[in-house]
This record gives sequence, C-alpha cells and structure tokens, in this order.
Amino acid sequence: MATLVLYTNQKSPPCRAVKLTVRALGLTVNEKEMTLVRGDKLMEEFSKVSPQHTIPVLDDGGTIITASHAIMIYLVCKYGKDDSLYPADLVRRARVHTALHLDSGVIFSRLSFLFEPVIYAGKSYFHSDRIEHIRKAYRLLEDTLVDDFLVGKAMTIADFSCISSISSLIGVVPLDEEKFPKVARWIGRMKELPYYEETNGAGANELADFVLGKKEANAAQYL
Repeated sequence: MATLVLYTNQKSPPCRAVKLTVRALGLTVNEKEMTLVRGDKLMEEFSKVSPQHTIPVLDDGGTIITASHAIMIYLVCKYGKDDSLYPADLVRRARVHTALHLDSGVIFSRLSFLFEPVIYAGKSYFHSDRIEHIRKAYRLLEDTLVDDFLVGKAMTIADFSCISSISSLIGVVPLDEEKFPKVARWIGRMKELPYYEETNGAGANELADFVLGKKEANAAQYL
C-alpha cells in the first residue's frame, strides 16, 4: 500500500472526521499539520495538491482526494475490511448520505456561521439569532437519532462527521441534556471509542477554547 498522506489541522472538524475514519479502519497515515497562513512551510507543497487551499486533503500515492466526505468514502471503499462504516445496501447508504448532508448543510455550516465573525472579523460577541440556530441544529439531530447511532445500531462515517462538528459546538453553545437526551447519549457512545480523545476530543476542545479566547481578546480591545 502506498503511503497515505493527510494534510490536516487538529482544530478542523472535517479533518477530525477523517482522522476518526482512519483510526476506525486501522490505517496509518503521514499527517501534515497545516496552519493555512502565509509563511507556513508546507504551503508550497500543499498548493500543488490543493489549489483551493482547503483541508483535509488525502494523497494516496499520487491520487488526490479533497473534501472530508469524499475522503471518508474513498478510504472505506478502498481499505475497509467490510462495508459497516459505509453500507453497500442502497437504503442504508442513502441514510448515511442524508446524515452527511445534515452535517455539512446544517451543523457544520452553522458552526462556521457562528465562529467566523469572531475568528476573522474581530467580533466580540455571538449573535443571539445564530446561537438559536445552533440550538435548532441540536433539535434536528435529536429528531434524527431514532437508534443508537445516526443510521441504526451500527456506527458509520456519518457519526464521525457529525460528532466532529457537535463536539466543538457544545464547548461554545452548551447542550441542554434534558432537552436533547438522545444527542447526549450518542455523544457518550462516541466518546467510548478508544481513539476518540486522540483523534477528535482534544481538537474539539482546542477549537472551542480558541473561539472563546478570541472572543474575549476581541472584547478587550474595546476596554
């Protein structure tokens, strides 16, 4: 097997979703941690594989795959010992896709909508309507969870994708476990993975702490 190279960043939810998949498959990858800022020593190399400068990016012996969902599907289909993480059954696969779109179209997009004004525009507060949209995303996820995992009783890449976003969000917009008990139990199940903290938990906390710290630093400028 060719050496797998993953351009990644620990704070990035999509990158962490890929790392969860890598560990679940028992693969070894050469991780290249990106800062995506001018002067990063990897930027010249990275630009050759990702002209759009987005992460994660997988280089599988010269085959370049971008976008977390595409990378996860590629890895399972090529290297998975079975189809449990990305079912061959068309109905279950369609449900995995539905949950992936829930993450990219709702959960992660609302995370970006909440975090980016603080990170990039110097805002010192979170818009109340955007916080409410996060709580509505929690509700959508609660209503989606009719079983142990997003697509029945077996964990899939959809769980990896959604937990990578949710785990950072709850560090900024706390989850009310009485209102969203199924989400709370699902998070607990995901945390039981032996590789969870290494691949996702630490990075999720790091992102939440970074956003909250940036918010405080922005506010201090007005004192």
